[in-house]
Amino acid sequence: MKIYTSIYIKQIILSLTFTLVTHSLWAQEVDSIKVRTAIDTTKTELNMDAVYNRPFLNFKKLPVALGGYLEANSIYSSEDGVSEGLSFQARRLTVFMSASISKRIKFLTEIELEEGGKEIAIEFAALDVIIAPEINFRGGIIMNPIGAFNQNHDGPKWEFVERPDVAVNLLPATWSNPGFGIFGKMHQDNWTLGYEAYLTNGFDGSIIDNEENKTFLPAAKANGERFEESNNGQALITGKIALKNRTIGELGLSYMGGVYNKFEEDGLTLDKKRRVDVFAIDVNTTLKKFDTYIVGEAAFVKVDVPETFTQQYGEKQFGAFIDIVQPILKRNVLNWENATLNLAVRFDYVDWNIGSFNETQTDIGEDLWAITPAISFRPTSQTVFRLNYRFQEQTDILNNPAAKKASWLFGLSTYF
Repeated sequence: MKIYTSIYIKQIILSLTFTLVTHSLWAQEVDSIKVRTAIDTTKTELNMDAVYNRPFLNFKKLPVALGGYLEANSIYSSEDGVSEGLSFQARRLTVFMSASISKRIKFLTEIELEEGGKEIAIEFAALDVIIAPEINFRGGIIMNPIGAFNQNHDGPKWEFVERPDVAVNLLPATWSNPGFGIFGKMHQDNWTLGYEAYLTNGFDGSIIDNEENKTFLPAAKANGERFEESNNGQALITGKIALKNRTIGELGLSYMGGVYNKFEEDGLTLDKKRRVDVFAIDVNTTLKKFDTYIVGEAAFVKVDVPETFTQQYGEKQFGAFIDIVQPILKRNVLNWENATLNLAVRFDYVDWNIGSFNETQTDIGEDLWAITPAISFRPTSQTVFRLNYRFQEQTDILNNPAAKKASWLFGLSTYF
């Protein structure tokens, strides 16, 4: 989630980050780098481990491990035959830092710079106290574990330039809040069971009062005040259970809900308590025979919209995506071992307003579907070059003929 800072705070953060990295590299000799911690590929890792399951550089004389990733791309798109031409985008530069403070206590933060540093986002900054594998404590700025993509969003892990529509246009992507909670994992034979449960600050009235003129949960990301205090004194509850079989795959069920409106002020009742509830399911698996990787997520949103609002503000919403990735070539190329060429396809669907008009009983529009074929090349598992073609159709609330948009996207993403 983004914390919008003043220009002075931005300069301080940028200066500290630059100083830390350059001093570390200057002060250490070449052999001082202990190891580049690779992404854990063990079959007991769950999606909930994504925040730590990243490559880091560890230094002998520093208690801090450093890492990060870069995303950049170009895009050429046209809508209903009208093109805006070719553009280049510096999407994001993300830096993570982790530290083992003492035995059983560790800290990790993820800081994202978007649009060339125009926006600085603290997406994660939490202290973990390791009590036992089955139960651990976490506090700070936490990524709410709704669905799978919110926690597992690093660009180098995906074959597509754009993020899934359900994760950015239905749910607020990289949605994080201050709060506390517990998490843990249990293992038996080929099975792993994991859970997370958190109480945090949450949504506000902007989800039904925004520039989109519809029920739109991502609008709440713009409210940086939630890092200082709750909008209404009511905690947002987020919980997830994930079950994984080493040979089959992983299934996750998650929930996020709470009161979003300001219903009381100075002891005076302004409105009844109005809830927003989100239910999500996510899956991932690999078909061993063909080495085909499949990952998907679906979410259902229910919002208590005031009766005074028009029907363009939906009370029920749904969205889903599925990625299918097929390696077609894996071999040594130049000095790259096991470089991989993939074919992939993504299907996206979002309906911001499920239901029909009261007067005519005709379906309410406001939905989108898209298909994105892709070719990606990975010289290593930590770097990806990707070429995508995205075709989408989007209808307005009255179900007028859909606006058609086609986009060519070429980009790269890499850990460092």
